[in-house]
Amino acid sequence: MDVCQKLGLRVQQLRQAKGWSQDEFAHRANLHRTYVSGVERGIRNPTITVLEKLAAGLEITLSELVALEE
Repeated sequence: MDVCQKLGLRVQQLRQAKGWSQDEFAHRANLHRTYVSGVERGIRNPTITVLEKLAAGLEITLSELVALEE
């Protein structure tokens, strides 16, 4: 599994733990739902700016978001 897929799985798990749909999360992160879907599926390679938006949308820090298991 590459880093984009790992990040996507992490974003999806964190979103689902909050009980949010992709649409609700995308709204909170100020991103389009199809972009969030692409991140979660590991087909998008988000910039640091987008990572910051994802973290803010999830109400966590950037470091918490990118704390991926090896």
